[in-house]
Amino acid sequence: MTDWQADPDTRLTLSDLLERYATLRDTILGLEAEKTELGEVIKAALLRGERAETELYRSSVKVQRRLEYPAERFREVFGDAATLEVASIDKKKAEALARAGDLDADKLRELALVKEIQALVLTAKGG
Repeated sequence: MTDWQADPDTRLTLSDLLERYATLRDTILGLEAEKTELGEVIKAALLRGERAETELYRSSVKVQRRLEYPAERFREVFGDAATLEVASIDKKKAEALARAGDLDADKLRELALVKEIQALVLTAKGG
């Protein structure tokens, strides 16, 4: 049983559950922020040529690529209605519209920008 499911004699109120939820959410957000910050520091050190590993993990930096569509250029090429349809120019939504024939797939490919991001990778040691 998890904490919030406690024994049947101790029924939690909806407010109690909300309090627990808020605590978990705030904890997770704090941990995610710390993880992001640590990752940036570690990636910067690795890119300077430093090495880092623990008893269980080796670290490395991998370059990842993702496509993005600049909103203003997207609007110029496909118009306001199509821009509103994909709102944040979500790659999957834009490509789905192209597959459906609502957008010109060739123009969409020409519009795409490839962005590179560096991701911290942990590789387990041993077996």
